[in-house]
Amino acid sequence: MRVSVPHAWPSGREEAEAVQDRLRPLVRVEADGSPAPPLRLIAGLDVAYAKDDDRLAAAVVVLDADTLAVVESVSAVGRAAFPYIPGLFAFRELPTLVTALERLTTDPDLLVCDGQGIAHPRRFGLACHLGVLTDLPAIGIAKQSLVGEYAEPERPRGSWTPVRDGGEVVGRAVRTQTGVKPVFVSVGHRMSLDAATALALRLSPDYRLPETTRRSDRLSRQVLAAHLAQQA
Repeated sequence: MRVSVPHAWPSGREEAEAVQDRLRPLVRVEADGSPAPPLRLIAGLDVAYAKDDDRLAAAVVVLDADTLAVVESVSAVGRAAFPYIPGLFAFRELPTLVTALERLTTDPDLLVCDGQGIAHPRRFGLACHLGVLTDLPAIGIAKQSLVGEYAEPERPRGSWTPVRDGGEVVGRAVRTQTGVKPVFVSVGHRMSLDAATALALRLSPDYRLPETTRRSDRLSRQVLAAHLAQQA
């Protein structure tokens, strides 16, 4: 697939914040109750980092939306492209993720990021950035909450509570399995929060984390380990 990047990759805070400020108005959050887009192929994205330096591996795994079987897997190896600055973390991995996405021969209908959408200090997390760059529906399903406050959801699978930041609902804490810790769901682009919540549950039939994250996480770790072994 082709990914159009309408900006240079920034080297510092001011440039990165300017990119976010320019792209943030392009994010589209659909109203709850809006019909979800038809989904045939769902892509999960994740990145693994080396422990001792700035090398990383990005993986994209495309799943059949009905069976969750793997349709295609791609990866790319690179280096963290930006310093670690809270609120700007996505810039560390975006260039390598874009390289991986461009290696896809299939066209996914949805991107699922192991990270945040609008539940972000600047309302422009990784899922927003990738959604805008590709103009694909995108959601973030994160392991931890980044901003805001939430009440613990009730114990059964499917329970959720809103995540509020500054009086604004920016996401949901969603219990994908009974009695396990919730995941944190937010809209990235062209999706409603209701639809994103339903998808988080649909993609997590057996485990806390969605299959999109489980498969892409495994692949990114395997690719990075192989790369580091070759370079040793």
